[in-house]
Amino acid sequence: MSRSRSESPQEQRPAGDATEAQAGAPPGEGPAAAAGGRRLALDVHGRLRAMILNGELPPGSVLLQAEMARKLGVSRTPMREAFRLLQEEGLIDARPDQRARVRSVDPEDLDAVYGARIMLETLAVSMTAKSFTAEDIERMSDALKRMRGLTVDDQPEEWHAAHHEFHSIATQAVGPHLQRMIASLGEHSERYIRLAQLGAPASWSKAYAEHEALLDALRSSDPAKAARVVARHLARTALSVLADIAPEHEPAATRTALAIAGNGGH
Repeated sequence: MSRSRSESPQEQRPAGDATEAQAGAPPGEGPAAAAGGRRLALDVHGRLRAMILNGELPPGSVLLQAEMARKLGVSRTPMREAFRLLQEEGLIDARPDQRARVRSVDPEDLDAVYGARIMLETLAVSMTAKSFTAEDIERMSDALKRMRGLTVDDQPEEWHAAHHEFHSIATQAVGPHLQRMIASLGEHSERYIRLAQLGAPASWSKAYAEHEALLDALRSSDPAKAARVVARHLARTALSVLADIAPEHEPAATRTALAIAGNGGH
């Protein structure tokens, strides 16, 4: 998930790295160098995070700081900070010897994330349906057209950006605090969406039909239908991935949320 807590450069930098963080900086430019180093670390973190979420670095992959630093053309200092941020997000498990591994998919985490998404997004689309405008319809239609025109394997970042925009418009009526919660859960779901794509590529025609149905419900100002559609859409992704990676796991949160928000799928 995205980080929202602000920290000072001293708190962000691992102990003992003060000299290394400013290595190569001209005399008298310590603070500027530190700020530049922080920006670089965030950029490296974003690049690694995208590689994990889009499946380029699949679950279980071993990550070596030196190797990844060479691959991305950066020093070890921003890479070390990026690893720390990824570990805090729960995307990697770091090892004492600086070896790290992309975390495997946790069925309980997936179930909890999608249970929460179903509850929050059904609330949000129900509210949005009451105030949807012609401009909103046009923006949402455009996002869906871009999704259809993009190849997920070749253009994952562009596809996920269009997908995020589509769902953001559909849930826009809630306040900023709920919007941040929904966005955070959506980002956390990206790796699961990717697993669903890999596990059942033929299901994408169904997924696009569900997106069309959600747009139609919002266009018709039908809160109940919008809630049912988005609940079933989210639950289908979660249940599909769980059936593939952990068929023995009972998705209690997802099924309970679906029963409450989506009328039990009936």
